[in-house]
Order: sequence, then C-alpha cells, then structure tokens
Amino acid sequence: MGEDAIRRKIEALATTLTLPTVRRALGVIEGEHPSHRRFGSDDIMDIRPYEAGDEARRIDWRTSARSGRPMVVQRQRQVTSRVWMLLDTGKEMSGACEGGEQAWQVAANGLRMFAALSLRRSDDISLVCADSSSITRVPFHGGFAQFESMLDRALEQARKHPRNMDALLDYAQRINDRDALIVLATDEHAIGARHFDAIRAITRTHPLVLIDVSTINPFIARHRHVADADTGRRLPAFLLNSRSSGEVDTHRQYLAAQLESELRTNGSTLMRASSSRAMFDTFVRTISLSLAGAGRTTLPAARHVSPSTHGRRA
Repeated sequence: MGEDAIRRKIEALATTLTLPTVRRALGVIEGEHPSHRRFGSDDIMDIRPYEAGDEARRIDWRTSARSGRPMVVQRQRQVTSRVWMLLDTGKEMSGACEGGEQAWQVAANGLRMFAALSLRRSDDISLVCADSSSITRVPFHGGFAQFESMLDRALEQARKHPRNMDALLDYAQRINDRDALIVLATDEHAIGARHFDAIRAITRTHPLVLIDVSTINPFIARHRHVADADTGRRLPAFLLNSRSSGEVDTHRQYLAAQLESELRTNGSTLMRASSSRAMFDTFVRTISLSLAGAGRTTLPAARHVSPSTHGRRA
C-alpha cells in the first residue's frame, strides 16, 4: 500500500469516527483524559474507592482524607488536552522495513494516526524531533493538513546524525505538562534495558505510547541487497543463511519481550509493526480494544497489539 493510500486511510479514520468515540478511545488509551487543570472546577462524574490496578495518580487526596480511605475521582474534562509527539530522527531510522519502507516512514505514519484523532478532540500537539546534534520542538498551529505539512518539512531535515535516545528520554522526563500524553516513535533497536529507569520516571507523571518500528532481518537471503546505513556495505554472502537469521530473530524476540514486559508493568501502550499498513491495522485494533474495554471499571495496565497477535491482548 502506497504512502498516499495510507494517508487517505488515516484521514478517513478520523472523519468517520464520531467525536464521543474519539474521546472515549483516546481517553482509555491514556488511562483517563488529562488536562492542564488536574483537579479544577471540572464536573465530578464518579467517586469510588481505590481498587487494585487503579493508577495512583487518579487518587483524589482531599476526597480520600474526608472518607478515611483512598478514593478515585473521575471528572468530566472541560479543557483541552496536550499531546507531545517525540520522533527519533537519527540516521538509524533509515533502516529498511518489510515492503520497502524505511523505519522513519512507518514511525511518521504512526504519529499521523494519533494526530488525526487528537486534533479531532481539539488537543494541542507539540512535535519534537531529536538526534545527537539537536532536539527541536517544531511550532504547530492548525488542523490535520497543517500537521502533515509540518511533519513533512521536519522530516526533510532529518536522518543526518546518529540518534540519541538518552537525550530524548531525558527531554520527555522534563516535560512539565503533567498528565499530557507522550507518544514516542522510534525503531526496535533504540530502547534497551538501560533506558528502563527513564521510562519508569516518565510514566509516573505521563501516559506513554511507544510506536516501535520493526526492521528487516539483514541475514535473510532474500534481503541480500540491503546495505548498512552508515557504510553502504552489504553483508558477505556466506553470512546470509538460516542459522544467522535465526539467531538474530531469537535475540530480537528476547529484547522485544523484555521491553513489552517493562511497558506493561508501567501502564504504557506498545504499538509495534513492520510497515505503515500493519501500523494502521495495529492502531485500529488498539482503538477497538480500548472501546470494548471502556465500560470496565479497572482497565489492564497496558495493551500490546501487533499484526502477529491478531488483536489479542498481550
């Protein structure tokens, strides 16, 4: 499926969903619908005792003090939310994916999907592009068409320097807009166990969605034309065999499971896919599962949906 076709599907998704549906879907993904005025004059919709599985940040301490036990308050938000979209623009994002796309293209389309729904909800969006040379917050005002234009312009200047995931995660920790949704888009090689402390720190104050792009296994024989992004060199032919590719797949699966477990523990949402089409399907399934679970009092800590799971919860 071509780039233009994916963009049309993204735009159509936002226009076909009703506003209450969009609000409900994003709200469940976030765990709640955050706002700048955390406990302001918003109308109270529900008060109930804290239960195992509830996020600690949802406890209303004033209400808890009056009742003598932890109480969770759900409020009707009357103000605009903010969404922070953090995009890894390091040259590693030039890595090839199944179907001929590069990782940055899949990641960017993942952000477009969130932008389409967030703008429908009248959220404020901040786009941040980062590599080892700079971290740049790109000004944005307008609708979805303006967001696409802004993102396209930002991507024209990208992939000239290596990534710096440490700096990008540090930036996320310093976002003072408490409870704003953070959507981080990168590839499957960027985040490892040494970054888990930073992820935990982010999720203490913000709901987090990780858009994780899977790249091809270069040791598979049919990928013999794939070249290294840094040097332009191709792997020697004698390394292109089932044993090498199997070892790479096993190692990647181990790292993916480790990351998934960490994100689930910290109440984050993981969206992993190897193409824009698969990412779109993953996004739709995530929304569908969110809507299906919206009526439950206690939601699962995290939702991991990928094409390989056929929509099941991890």
